[in-house]
Amino acid sequence: MLRVSTQIHKWLALIVGLQVLGWVLGGLVMTAIPIERVRSEHHIARFQADALPAQGLINHAEAAKNLGLQPVEATLKSTLRGPLWVLKDAGGTSHVLDAVTGRHVQPLPRSEARLLAGAQYQGTGQPAVPVWLATPPQEAGKPGPLWRVDFDDAERTSFYLSPETGEVVSRRSNVWRVYDVFWRIHILDFKTGDNFNNPIVIAAAALTLPVVISGLILLWIRIGRDLSAARSRFRTRRAGKAG
Repeated sequence: MLRVSTQIHKWLALIVGLQVLGWVLGGLVMTAIPIERVRSEHHIARFQADALPAQGLINHAEAAKNLGLQPVEATLKSTLRGPLWVLKDAGGTSHVLDAVTGRHVQPLPRSEARLLAGAQYQGTGQPAVPVWLATPPQEAGKPGPLWRVDFDDAERTSFYLSPETGEVVSRRSNVWRVYDVFWRIHILDFKTGDNFNNPIVIAAAALTLPVVISGLILLWIRIGRDLSAARSRFRTRRAGKAG
């Protein structure tokens, strides 16, 4: 039993040891950093959006009919650009309309994107010149196009804005990026960081299980030997005193 357990523990530990280290480090990072800080929630400006007016807004059905749209979902929003209808068609495409005129809203110009990003930010950082992203990076977590506005704070916070509504659709920072690296190591999905049921992490967990079991067996054997040795020393001392 001892020989078999030792061999299993030694060779499998060589295979999965680095991943176990990655799991422990990842767990430490993910528990030590508050998730609110990862999400940059402390950089969200606290303000109340203007209440939607009781009158003067066009009905979404009328606006959709005028533009030849057939929405399956309609959402009325109060935004920094005013009241807007967001209509989603059967294909999943969203159409953003001015809730007063019923027309498609024009994408934010660069100057307005910077202004709206600053209005939705709380902190000491100053917004840099917005960058237009037809195809945003994976970290944005949203399809394009988007405006990206970086702030020169200590965490290098980045806001990704919808060019239609002006809303911040995702917030990223160096804290988030470090967290994301350890998350990918933790679930062994380095491509998207989304699949925590992938075959690699399942195989790694399956190989780690016998390492833990064999380690417990070795520990049990070692404790038994230590107790036996301690009892032998105790008997020897008693015999010596008795003599």
